[in-house]
Amino acid sequence: VGVGGPVPQAEPALAGAAAGTGTRAGVGAAPLPVPPGDGGEVLSGYLTGETVKVRLDAGHKDAAIREMAGLLARTGKVADLDGLVRTAFAREDQGTTGLGEEIAIPHAKTDAVTAPVVGFARSPEGVEWGSLDGTKARLIFMIAVPEAAAGDEHLRILALLSRRLMDAHFRERLLEAPDEAGILRLLGEIG
Repeated sequence: VGVGGPVPQAEPALAGAAAGTGTRAGVGAAPLPVPPGDGGEVLSGYLTGETVKVRLDAGHKDAAIREMAGLLARTGKVADLDGLVRTAFAREDQGTTGLGEEIAIPHAKTDAVTAPVVGFARSPEGVEWGSLDGTKARLIFMIAVPEAAAGDEHLRILALLSRRLMDAHFRERLLEAPDEAGILRLLGEIG
């Protein structure tokens, strides 16, 4: 149902994400998954109600990255907001994190955060993200993980998100969810 076409595009985007991070390949060992609905935490507890925004205010990519970083800062896990933003911008300079299909997943591996954290926001109008398919990003996730940690946790999260977001019906449901609670319920279906 429209899923077969986008999948090949997702793989190069993921490969670019991995290659673009060079030695900055990840974080510590994967924590145990948090069951959906347990404290409103999803994606191994890295995404919570405080890191979800129903409507992104920003109209362009740089402002969107800044706004998403501010969203992550609500958790208290961002020690250096400017450092997080700089690292996310540097990652974008290596290649767009716009995956196509109206999805962008900016990510940063930096000691500007003290623990892995994931945020999500929707943009009804969409934000130009330089996606290969030319679509504006309406579903925007931001992943930030500490530089000092070892492993590849951010790539695991990126792969989980990308795989699930290739489902057009899931994306539609995510765009139509009425509030943060509805968004969290849907995102609880991911890993």
